[in-house]
Amino acid sequence: MIDAQGYRANVGIVITNDKKQILLAKRYRQDAWQLPQGGIDANETELEALFRELNEEVGLLPEHVKVLAKTPKWLRYDLPNQHIRRKQKPVCIGQKQVWFLLKLIADESCIRLDSHSEIEFDDWIWTDFWSPIETIIGFKKTIYEDMLKALAPVLFDNQHQVPKCYNRPLKCVAITLD
Repeated sequence: MIDAQGYRANVGIVITNDKKQILLAKRYRQDAWQLPQGGIDANETELEALFRELNEEVGLLPEHVKVLAKTPKWLRYDLPNQHIRRKQKPVCIGQKQVWFLLKLIADESCIRLDSHSEIEFDDWIWTDFWSPIETIIGFKKTIYEDMLKALAPVLFDNQHQVPKCYNRPLKCVAITLD
């Protein structure tokens, strides 16, 4: 779904473990690491898209996770000019994303990157909460920073410090889902 401004609606997924680390996945046959994410289909709710993408990308089912929080508003990023497909209609100039913080409550052996015919990722690791900001492609860094800052208070019970290099004003605050 691409809106009137040219942004594709998308859900982002932050999966955490008992050590408060997060799952970072490597794009299939690339040296690019990111958090799972995917588009919201027409007539699909954010939660429906979340659970569909969770299963498609990392093989997890709703019973494998607990939803802890989500960003309350859309976070947007623009695509660099060379990535915009101007001949495709409607033209997509970027993405607008809502991000969910999930806790893995099943065994990590339930994480299956090869459970669908279209494989998105070929490897994954547990990593420090803030490390995806440094790992992600440049044009997504700001949205990752804003999203992690919004979700950190929920994961760390407000007992965290934002690394000094990311101390700029926050654009949104997470809401807790219980």
